Amino acid sequence: MLDLYDKIEESAAFIRKSWDRPPHAGIILGTGLGSLVEKIDVQASIEYGDIPHFPRSTAISHRGRLVCGNLCGLPVMAMEGRFHMYEGYPLKQITLPVRVMKRLGAELLLVSNACGGMNPNYRCGDLMMIDDHINLMGDNPLIGINDDRLGPRFPDMSAPYDAGLIDEALRTARREDIVAHRGVFVAVAGPNLETRAEYRFLRAIGADVVGMSTVPEVIVAVHCGLRTVGFSIVTDMCLPDALEAADVPKIIATANAAEPKLTKLVLGVLDAERRRTVGN
Repeated sequence: MLDLYDKIEESAAFIRKSWDRPPHAGIILGTGLGSLVEKIDVQASIEYGDIPHFPRSTAISHRGRLVCGNLCGLPVMAMEGRFHMYEGYPLKQITLPVRVMKRLGAELLLVSNACGGMNPNYRCGDLMMIDDHINLMGDNPLIGINDDRLGPRFPDMSAPYDAGLIDEALRTARREDIVAHRGVFVAVAGPNLETRAEYRFLRAIGADVVGMSTVPEVIVAVHCGLRTVGFSIVTDMCLPDALEAADVPKIIATANAAEPKLTKLVLGVLDAERRRTVGN
């Protein structure tokens, strides 16, 4: 039975057969956010089901393929759709693609999601830069024997999201007149949405938005030494005293409508990263 390190090596070797450039950035696209791929100068596209040890994405609106190419003058790998704990996958498998990105040469991870807004100052369609997170998924992808080749036993989480990249995204938002907040994301297992009492609890412990992803990938990104920036689209408001029944098609439509704004922020971050790396 292969250990995690060997699985990473096999997945990376398979991807190199289709695209042998080291990516500068890895991108994980969440619910309704796949159209960013249209901005990529695509050089290779690989279905998840063809990559050894990758899960298959079963979530609504998640395409399920890895797209490799150039974006803003940088080589990137974009996951068009992600995996979730509620799909039944263990967190080590969910986060395997992050480790594969690192193995292939990535230095930066950009991760996006659709989320429920609990901060009353937010509105549907607003963007939020993730400044910090709370893990209430009841699990952690680092549980088990640590492989020192992949990262330290006790990774520091005092700053999981890169402050400089957050600032760059917010500068882009101001320049483009986009409503973008800076706040705390709380991750839960799902797949059900929360009760009114649970929303009150999550807000009371300091969360601004809630979702069912992102945190496991960011924990692993920190573990393996990737700089990380996280983007959330508020797709529905979760105010306990004015709570409406969830409308999944409406949530996906809101994510799709906000995607052009998210794309501008992602491009702003990558353009700043290109200028930092090439010096112009």
